[in-house]
Amino acid sequence: MLILDLGLNALVTGVVLGSIYALVALGLAITFGLLHIPNVAHPAMVIGGSYAVAISNSYGMDPLVAGVLWAIPFYALGVILYEFYSRSFESRGRGNTLQSLTLFFGISLIIEVGLVVAFGTDLRSIRAGYIGHSLTVGFIVMPYRFLIPAALAPVVIFLLWLYMTRTNTGLAIRAVAYEERALQICGLDPAAIKRHAFGIAMAMAALAGAALVITGPIDPFAGRAHIGRVFAVVVLAGMGTIPGTLVAAILIGVAESFVMTFLSPSWAPGVAFAILLATLGLRPNGLFGALR
Repeated sequence: MLILDLGLNALVTGVVLGSIYALVALGLAITFGLLHIPNVAHPAMVIGGSYAVAISNSYGMDPLVAGVLWAIPFYALGVILYEFYSRSFESRGRGNTLQSLTLFFGISLIIEVGLVVAFGTDLRSIRAGYIGHSLTVGFIVMPYRFLIPAALAPVVIFLLWLYMTRTNTGLAIRAVAYEERALQICGLDPAAIKRHAFGIAMAMAALAGAALVITGPIDPFAGRAHIGRVFAVVVLAGMGTIPGTLVAAILIGVAESFVMTFLSPSWAPGVAFAILLATLGLRPNGLFGALR
């Protein structure tokens, strides 16, 4: 009976963690999955969003409200960042993978150093009325600081999926990486579409940052723990598959939760890398790549 209770708790915990992972990986699903830009700085950008939300929270603002408000300036920052990337590489025909990785790795380091200079290396947390309380159903106890961000993820993913599939701009974003010439023939500017898409990805980073700082304290280097995980989610889902991101993230979250429960918590960080390697070797298109 104890094994069953532990297994059920691990399953619920894994689903909740997976939903949070999906929100953290959502911006990368756009930049890497749709635009084919290997934005390894995305987890650092999420932590930047966490710090922005923490600043607003220090003035009494709810972290979720702060995350929505910060999504606007983060969108503008994403537009500026893509413009710099485009002018430096794509417009000159030099946007290869190695140069892109180097650029975004440098941006990641700049973000981390900037956060250290501005806030130090101490852990930073937030305050909210629901933090410190839990939902108890039978023998399952789940803190609201995990449940609320986990509930936010499906809502954001559903709204983004509607935007990508029901609007002309969303359809253009999905097409730009594969039919750029066709978009030009239709009179659309592929660079403007990519700029907009990168802005949306950065806005998602602000929302993910709000979710992450609700779950627990963060420091400037917290994004490093999520680099392998978010790439594993995007690849497992299938490049650019927005709804599949949630499914893939939950699978990884459940796998990590079972490893932590029945083996050792120290093994959990390797789960995402193992799944990433297995996906690349056995199913490179991901679980839902054909459904994109």
